[in-house]
Amino acid sequence: MLDSAHRRRWPAYTLAVLFLGYSVGKAAFALQARLGFPGGPPVPAAEAQRYFMDPAVAQWIAAGSGVVATCVILATVTRLGRKVPRALMLLALAVMLLAVGGGAAIMIVDGFVGIGVGWQWYHGVLGIFGIGLFAETCRSYLVGVRRVAV
Repeated sequence: MLDSAHRRRWPAYTLAVLFLGYSVGKAAFALQARLGFPGGPPVPAAEAQRYFMDPAVAQWIAAGSGVVATCVILATVTRLGRKVPRALMLLALAVMLLAVGGGAAIMIVDGFVGIGVGWQWYHGVLGIFGIGLFAETCRSYLVGVRRVAV
């Protein structure tokens, strides 16, 4: 039986690696001024031309957001992160939950049902895995700060 009061760090470290991979993929596409993600569905040229931002700028912003997300996730399991006020960390995690959850939900629905974007079933599995890692990272953070506060 799993102890729900136990703090697990491995989900946060795994999620941090995934966010860094996201950043590297976005940076690679930024260098090519392309929308999309390596291994993801191709973005048609007509859709890229209609995009509201320059593709390179958009991809650099996404790469930067992945680095910031990595730092936030690592802060949930490091001594330095314990210095961050709990309310601020919970706000950051809530905003990230919306972003990660939304992106993962699109991958899951398109991967298993098909909504026309082009994600495959294995992307849907990755989306489920990502949501699970994120949920466990948040749970583990809450367990850790609860112990510190007591």
